[in-house]
Formats: sequence, C-alpha cells, structure tokens
Amino acid sequence: MTLVGETTVVRARVALGGTVQGVGFRPFVYRLAKELELAGWVSNSSSGLVVEVEGPPERVDRFLERLEAEMPTAAVVLTRETSQLAPAGFRGFEIRPSDENAATIAGVLPDLATCPECLAEIYDPSDRRSGYAFTNCTLCGPRYTIIEDIPYDRPRTTMRGFAMCPECQREYTDPADRRFHAQPIACPRCGPKLWTETPGDPIEQAARVIQTGGIVAMKGIGGFQLLVDARQPDAVARLRQRKRREEKPLALMMASLEMGREYCHVTTAEERLLTSRAAPIVLLRPNGKPGIAANVAGSSPYLGVMLPYSPLHHLLMRECPFPIVATSGNLSDEPMATSNEEARTRLGEIADLFVMHDRPIARPCDDSVARVVRGRESVMRRARGFAPLPVFVGRDLPAVLAVGGHLKNTVAIAVGQQVFLSQHVGDLDTPEARNAFERAIEDLCRLYRFEPQMVACDLHPDYASTRWALKSGLPVVEIQHHQAHAAACAAENGINGRYLGVAWDGTGYGTDGLIWGGEFFLADGAQFERIAHLRPFRLPGGDAAVKQGWRSAASVQLAALGPDAVPDRPERSVVLQMIGRGINAPWTTSAGRLFDAVASMAGVAHESHFEGQAAMLLERQIGELASDDCYPLREGDWGPLIEAVHRDVGRGEAVARIAARFHNALANWIVSVAEHAGERRVALSGGVFQNGYLVERTAALLEARGFQVYTHQRVPPNDGGIALGQAVIAALRG
Repeated sequence: MTLVGETTVVRARVALGGTVQGVGFRPFVYRLAKELELAGWVSNSSSGLVVEVEGPPERVDRFLERLEAEMPTAAVVLTRETSQLAPAGFRGFEIRPSDENAATIAGVLPDLATCPECLAEIYDPSDRRSGYAFTNCTLCGPRYTIIEDIPYDRPRTTMRGFAMCPECQREYTDPADRRFHAQPIACPRCGPKLWTETPGDPIEQAARVIQTGGIVAMKGIGGFQLLVDARQPDAVARLRQRKRREEKPLALMMASLEMGREYCHVTTAEERLLTSRAAPIVLLRPNGKPGIAANVAGSSPYLGVMLPYSPLHHLLMRECPFPIVATSGNLSDEPMATSNEEARTRLGEIADLFVMHDRPIARPCDDSVARVVRGRESVMRRARGFAPLPVFVGRDLPAVLAVGGHLKNTVAIAVGQQVFLSQHVGDLDTPEARNAFERAIEDLCRLYRFEPQMVACDLHPDYASTRWALKSGLPVVEIQHHQAHAAACAAENGINGRYLGVAWDGTGYGTDGLIWGGEFFLADGAQFERIAHLRPFRLPGGDAAVKQGWRSAASVQLAALGPDAVPDRPERSVVLQMIGRGINAPWTTSAGRLFDAVASMAGVAHESHFEGQAAMLLERQIGELASDDCYPLREGDWGPLIEAVHRDVGRGEAVARIAARFHNALANWIVSVAEHAGERRVALSGGVFQNGYLVERTAALLEARGFQVYTHQRVPPNDGGIALGQAVIAALRG
C-alpha cells in the first residue's frame, strides 16, 4: 500500500484457471477496470488468465467482487488465486500480449474438490453414479495427479486404460453436457473400481474399522492416507506408534463446515479457504469443546481441519459422522505410498484394513496446509489444490531449475515470467525421499518440456539437493539460504527495487560458514547487504542442539549469567566444556534456536521431536493473553533478555507472560531495525514466521509506523518456498 497525494493506492493480482481463454474474458476485464478507473493489465497465461489492478482500495475490492459475478457466460473458473502486491505505479489499463507458452501448458491444473453437482449425483439413489467414488466432471476431480503428458487428453492420463461406456462417451462428446471433454469421466460401468481384500462394501468396512478403533489405509487422489477415529486417544496413539510420528500434529477431516464449527472458531476468510476448490487443511483455533483426543494436535495451538474433497471422502464421512484423523500414508520422513503394491509393503504393519482402487496415480501429492494470517490466505505446505499453479514474477527469467533445500523440499522451474513449484516433496533424509526428489525434478521438466540452462541450489554443501546440483553437469549457482527466503517473499509479493528482508529460521549456512537464522538484509534484486543479525551463540553438540533445546539454553545462560545459572543435567559438564573450548559447538545467529532456549528456560520444552516443536509450544502458551510487555532485545543482543527470563522464571512468573514478553521483544527488534534502515517495505520470511502471534504482532507494529509489510501468501514461509527465491536470484545473476 502506498499514498499518492491524499489517495491510498493498492495493487492486487488475480490468476484464474479454467475455461477463461477465447471466451471474451480479457475485453470484459478491460471494460470493468476502465469503468472503475483502475490501472493495470490483463493477459492470457500458461495456466489461464492473469489480471493486475491498482487503485484506491474500495475500487479494487469492487473489481475483485465483480470479476466472477459478472464474467462472460461461457467462462468457467476452476481456480482463483488472489494476492496483494506492492504498488507498481501503472498508468492506464491495457490488454497485454499473451504468454507464448499459454497454448502448450494451460491444461495442467491442480486437483479440484468435488463440485456440488457431482456431490448431488452420488447422493441421489436414482442417479447412475449414485454412491460412485470416482464421480467427476469438468468442474472438479483429479487433474495434476493423473496427467502423464501434455496436452491434457485422456490418452495422456492414467485414465487411458478405462474405455468409456456408450453413456459416458455421449456425455464426453456433447458440448452441452457438464462432462464435455472431462478427461477423467467415469461411471460404475466403465470406470475405476474400489475394493478391500475382504468381502463386503469397502466404505462400510472402512467405517466399521474406524469406529472400532482400527487404522484404515485408503488410496485417495494423490496417495494413501491413514485414517482413525479422532475421538479415541488409544487409536490415535496406536497410529502414532506404528507410523513413528510421536508428537507432530495430525490433520483432521470433518464431515461438514458445521462440524468444523462445533470444534473450532471459523472466520469468514477461513470458511472461504475450507470450502475452496483447493480444499486444503486449514489451521484453526479450537473453541475448547471436548471430544477430539488431546494427542491429535499435540504441541500445536491449532487444529488442522479439512473437509471432504473427493467423492470417496464424502461417502466415507457419511458413514463416519464424527472427526477422523486423515494423515499421509507413510512412515515418518518417507514419501507417501501411491500404488497398491507399495502400500501393502510399506504400510502393512500400520493398517488394519486397506481400501484400494485401480486408477493409477501419476505423481504423489499430499494435502496442502494453509492458514489465514493478517486476514489473508497463507500456504504452509503447497501440494494438492495448489500445485502446479505458477507464481508470476513480472520479469522474463532464463531457464533455471531450482532444487530447494534439505527440509520441506520443493523444486521449481522458471518458464518465461513464471516459476512453477513442484508439490511438497518433504525432508531429504532417507533414500526413499531422495528418490522422490529426483522423480519430482524429472517429472516437472518432462511435463513442461523444460530444458534447464542452469541449476540453483543452497550454499550448504551437505544438503542432498546441493549434492545433486553439483553432480548434474549443469552450470550451478549457489544461493545463500536466507537470501533465498527473502527473495521468495519479495517475488510473490511483486516487490521491485529495495526492501528490507527479515529471514528467521532454525538453520541456514551463512556466507561466512557459520549457522545463520536471525538475519536482516537490505535487498535490491540479487543484491543483499546483511545489516543486522542476532548476537551469535554456541550450539553445543551441533545437530544435537537442534533436537535438545536445553543445550541452546545452557549456551545463552552461560554467556549471560555464568555457569551457576545452567541447571544440573547428566550431560551438563560435557556441554559446558564444549562451549568453553569451542569443540563441536558452532556459532549461530538462529532465531529458531533462541526460541528453543527460552522454551527450555521457561520449562515449556527441553527437547523437540520435530522441527519447530519448542517454538510451537511457546506460542501456544500465550493463549488469549493480551500484553504489550516485552523483554529487552536491543540490536539483537539477547543477553539482557536471558537475564530477564531467568529472573521471571525464578520468581514464578506465569509462563504465558514470559512467552508473550519474548515474542513482543522479537517484534519490537524488527521495528527498531526497520526504523534504523529507513526502508519502508519489509518482507518477513523463514520458518519462524509460521508463528501466527509473531507475524500479527510484528505487522501491526510496523504498519502503525507507516511501513508496508509483506508476508507469504501462495508460497510457504518455511523451506518449502526457497526454491522460488533460488530461481529468482539465480536468474538475476545469470
């Protein structure tokens, strides 16, 4: 947002997918923008149509409201992504030339949640698709997970082995029918079949197993899911034990929006996200109603809730009118199982019942995770419903392949003015995960006929993605981890020119060989000046300190208060020696590790069983507490802050107040650096900014002082987004 004279100017981008080309959509947009006296442009793109409008907020809002309400009658909008961008200073409105790649890859759309028309058919006893788990039409159903090649025609999908019956053929060839050229079209007579390995109705069997505390492995759109009754703590515990997922939060499927409201606070924006065509898992605040087992959410202050998004899910939830856990069909740190044979092998010791079908899955695609922050949608894990929609960067890019980081990996390719991110691949710790990473690269390049001219990777020499890049035979551009974070946020928000990038996370390899994680950059394109960072401290034990936050606590307590302040533990003397001698105790500026230290000092968590657990627990402690109190954190020096935390803990201060004062201190430090830097545009990125309280607090303080704050919307703030930043920086350097 910016001010021109006395007028506030905002800029919005809308990307539409579906039947939006060749139906008069661009002239309609032009007339609407002119009527509302908005500046900007409209153009066909490789995924449909892109519009940018700029002007007074109330007129931009009216444009966004009328865009679909008054669109051409022949248009069909299947996907819509709206982002708020930095103002660009457009003069007038124009229809720009179409993207030259539009004709070749416009058909690659995400998987779409079941539409109301198809849902009505599967619930209608008289319809020929009554109770059919693979019902779809041109408005809904699988896309990305069945496409094997382009153009998007049935012979190039995993449906090619299912010959259409005469009735489906009639619908497919009738221009007046809702299923005209619906490539996955099917019915019980000619389409995929659902079964279990024991006699009986598969849906009824699955419901019985779930209701009696068993675990069901069900083949969905993008892979197998593991399902249990969310009301039964013993069933949830058994799932965790078998899946080897001790404490990480588990996702919930609710039968309806009304059921979601029974257990959670749901805002209007969250309702839109839950019921959107993407139908992601949405992080919601629980309302305190009992019924869901406490070991479902674990450390998280949120419940991850999704609604049924396929006919199979709708049919199951009709038989299970209660919340169920629906999590990825895998062992922790492994990719999802996608084939029946793979599921039998890898999930055989987890599941009590397998629900399978014979429609092959072209590529694994997990459920996306999103939330509403600052009133806007923010994607935490980009997969089903979002992948492979592109991110528009507003400048022509060379053919860059970006291979992302080691955790929460995604890969990306730069095509024209767009960057296509793969679906979430995950952590690259296991051979299975690394194989999935290589398949994602091969798949993305093949699907888009992409031949990379260079490969962008992280600076860290031990990342599996970096090692792959160095062996690829392509020219390699190494990008510093936190610069990639900042660049990703700037790119998706349309920031051109200088900005202040704030990149905070747990671990990233710095240009000086140290472990960074609490960084501030004055950035402009590919140029980054590191202007501030957290005061360094030792990480005794290196990687061990990532999982054992008490080690980070010992380090900062020793430095700020002396050895007497370090609590007695079995390994205390060894850790103090590591710190004192600098042996296996690298320096770090990590904000994530400072979270771990404070969480341990406050007695919230001394260890983390998954990345960010201690920070999640610390945020959870704040609850509904409203407080402006804060600890001192001037110029990133955590010494006085640690002294104050130690003092509060010693006198029995409420943990909620300790947590709030710590978060407020971090937010105030960001404001202080921003004011000193003098740059009015601030981009917040990195895994630490998955913390809802910190983002809301920081943005409110900055905006109250006239800063323009940019946070992630369509790309994750965590390492799932750095492939975008790598691609943009490498392109600018190249």
